[in-house]
Amino acid sequence: MNLDDVVKADISKLTELSKILRDRIIQVVSLNGGHLASNLGVVELTLALYSVFDPRQNVIIWDTSHQCYTHKLLTGRWNEFSTLRQFGGVSGYASLKESELDRFGAGHAGTSIAAALGIEKALRLKKEQKNVLVVIGDGALTNGEALESLNQLKAQDSKIKIILNDNGMSIAPNVGALSETFMKLRTSPAYVKFKQLVKKVLEGSEIGRNFEDELKRIRESMKQFIYGPDFFESLGLKHIGPIDGHDLQLMRTVFERIKHYDYPVVVHVITQKGKGYEPAEKDSVSFHSAPKFDLESGEPLRKQGYISYSEVFGETMLQLAQKDERVFAITAAMPDGTGLKHFSQTFPERFADLGITEQSCVTFAAGLSVAGLKPFVAIYSTFLQRAYDQIVHDVALQNLNVVFAIDRAGLVGEDGPTHHGLSDIALFRTVPKSIIFAPINSLDLVCLLRSIVENDTKGVIAVRYPKDSEEVSFEELWAKSKIIDPFTWEIARKGNGKVAILAVGTMVKYVDRLVPLDPTVVHVRCVKPLDEKTLSFLVETHDSFVTIEEGFLSGGFGESIISFMNQRDVRKPVLTLGVPEEFIPQGSREQLLRFCKLDSESISQAVVSFLKKEVYAW
Repeated sequence: MNLDDVVKADISKLTELSKILRDRIIQVVSLNGGHLASNLGVVELTLALYSVFDPRQNVIIWDTSHQCYTHKLLTGRWNEFSTLRQFGGVSGYASLKESELDRFGAGHAGTSIAAALGIEKALRLKKEQKNVLVVIGDGALTNGEALESLNQLKAQDSKIKIILNDNGMSIAPNVGALSETFMKLRTSPAYVKFKQLVKKVLEGSEIGRNFEDELKRIRESMKQFIYGPDFFESLGLKHIGPIDGHDLQLMRTVFERIKHYDYPVVVHVITQKGKGYEPAEKDSVSFHSAPKFDLESGEPLRKQGYISYSEVFGETMLQLAQKDERVFAITAAMPDGTGLKHFSQTFPERFADLGITEQSCVTFAAGLSVAGLKPFVAIYSTFLQRAYDQIVHDVALQNLNVVFAIDRAGLVGEDGPTHHGLSDIALFRTVPKSIIFAPINSLDLVCLLRSIVENDTKGVIAVRYPKDSEEVSFEELWAKSKIIDPFTWEIARKGNGKVAILAVGTMVKYVDRLVPLDPTVVHVRCVKPLDEKTLSFLVETHDSFVTIEEGFLSGGFGESIISFMNQRDVRKPVLTLGVPEEFIPQGSREQLLRFCKLDSESISQAVVSFLKKEVYAW
């Protein structure tokens, strides 16, 4: 299947193709995992759009791009699609490296309209005549960058065509006034009845069809009468819809009409997440980013008896909130992904999901801190990068107390380079007086969180933990947990004094092959500030050092050890192991650790070689 099968195809052919595409997507995602619900929701939308706007002659940008599987299948990747999200295979997101028809790479929400404005401006300067279109979800539209860009369309004399894919969801149900506006518009009985009346008149007589334009104007007037000024039209944008995002004929008719519009337009399309696969229709949240699952039942294929670090965090927060009324949890459209679903249900008054607004989440937490609460901001490492200014300016500069629960820190696996959390150590190391914790295991995470709250630890605190799981129950973890001094390192194994291995967080479990070398192994749970007492002792008693971290070496923990020694004029060899300065591809976590030479075997080889050569890191 390819674009030639779609462009100018009749409706019966497109309907046939939609079933074939759905079956292919469901089959591959069941085997590989991936974004299922969002992709099933846009099959008809993609077919209708591409049948009118050939992406070879037009520029079509998919915001966030986790819904571009149909796009990939139609643009030369049908055979390779079986490698979706696998090492060396097809990416789950749009990628400039993968196809010239992936017009703009993405993995974070809200970037599409700004990118489209830039591309449109460049095409205009080059005197190239192409339509520029954006497909953006209603969840992504609440992102600040998207709203800022909407405000620029008229000022930039843009003619961009925006397809607003409204399924009422980002990952969790959308929140906020803009989301409520869309919901009112598509569910109002008065508006629905009026649309049915217009359709009946148009279809019932030749006169009705001749007065189509007039009726459209009446319809827009009725919308304003029911709801007041239109959000998009108040920004100077033509607004069409809402229309059924699974009605191929209707969508193609609308797309044909806007093809030659000489002004910006928003086409509001209503779709159903998970369309065509009953388990995903019933539970679109679980099937947003689905693990491998049984095709017949839809049941996930997971190891039984394992608990993820996200779940450990969420359950610990629930326990802490029962003891301390000041504990408050915040997330950015990810209550399930961050493990906070139960917390949100138990303490709704002390929970806030602010949608895809990472910057607002951080400043909101700053406000809570000013008023004396204990805010915890739970955001994936890759998304927290967007809020660096707010961390520095709104929290740190004002000496406020906010805990950042940095989920998916390190290599996240199949989501690939847009989602790896490799910058958070370097990011927080640049924030004055910040604290960075990296728990050794899931039990240590519980102990850390308990100690932060019960010891009333102050400051900008980052707690980073990986996308991983352990075979243990939360009840067992909670029963074993205790209050600790989180600023101290633990010497897990005393060696012969030749080499001390400083392993950050969970990386300590990858040094087991080094036991024959008789190293000293240190659990580094506090990345910043350094445990100078323990480190000074190690410097006095060891000949050389190895640091291991699951993050970029540039700006990382290893650099802080070298800096410590330089400041004290200590001349001992240091080997820093971490992620090289490049964007790491997709693949399983195990594959990527080997790729970055952070698996046990690679670490062992590196340390043996280092000890033989005694190469200085500086």
